[in-house]
Amino acid sequence: MSPGTTDRLRDLPKGDALATAQLAGIMAAKRTSDLIPLCHPLPLSNVEVALEVRDDAVAITAAAETTAQTGVEMEALTAATVAALTIYDMCKAVDKAMTITDVRLLEKTKEEA
Repeated sequence: MSPGTTDRLRDLPKGDALATAQLAGIMAAKRTSDLIPLCHPLPLSNVEVALEVRDDAVAITAAAETTAQTGVEMEALTAATVAALTIYDMCKAVDKAMTITDVRLLEKTKEEA
């Protein structure tokens, strides 16, 4: 996004894009199984969505935890992606050239009980 857009993220016509994106990401993680076919519904014990404003971008990092027997990478990826889409939606009126890039899994760990 343009540097002028990053300056306005908390004061856009639709409101505070950062607070809204963080909430949207957390909500999306909890609804992942409703969005992605064959994805198991999981009890999430923790979801975090961090947004770092840079000069011309917002870096989004999402993490999810569960005590279930399966991984939660889809929940974390969904959280990050929906947070990015929320920022895009809220900023599109002021920045037509924005892009969403580099959505990827950074780390997956499993703690043994």
